[in-house]
Amino acid sequence: MASISTSEFKNGLKFLMDGQPCTIIDNTIVQPGKGQSFNRVKYRNLITGKVLENTFKSGEKVEGADVIDTDLQYLYNDGEFWHFMDPSSFEQYQAGSAAVADMEKWLVEQDTCTVTLWNGDPIAVKPPKQVVLEVTDTDPGLKGDTAGTGGKPATLSTGAVVQVPLFITIGEKVICNTETGEYVSRAK
Repeated sequence: MASISTSEFKNGLKFLMDGQPCTIIDNTIVQPGKGQSFNRVKYRNLITGKVLENTFKSGEKVEGADVIDTDLQYLYNDGEFWHFMDPSSFEQYQAGSAAVADMEKWLVEQDTCTVTLWNGDPIAVKPPKQVVLEVTDTDPGLKGDTAGTGGKPATLSTGAVVQVPLFITIGEKVICNTETGEYVSRAK
């Protein structure tokens, strides 16, 4: 297993902490006027989904996590597990609610997602950066209001709620950014 020094820390790096794989969310190098510099790291435990913070002295090393990010096609949800398939080998994987976490509202059947595997089991799911979803509920649209004057909440086909411009109506398809959870544009 490879050792990773604090000088190699960057966002998205996966390492082992207490025997469980974690990924760095935020890394800040602090250089006090007096004393040794250190890294203040915010990381997510990929098994439990908890976000934790830790401080590492400069030059300290951690073990790299033996995890694989692979592109899998989302198939369906059976109520307990979310099922994915490798399009090249047709091998299927099932992910639990801890792996999917709050990304459930962005999963669209047949979309290709990035799934993190640890010992062959899915531990994290990342949907595509942009998804096309249908508006199932929103307030009536206002004709001619094309400039951004705030917006209104809209419920999408997966249950996600986003702020959309006033001219969007029920039944329209919109493009949403899954990282920020924001409306991008109308789908053509």
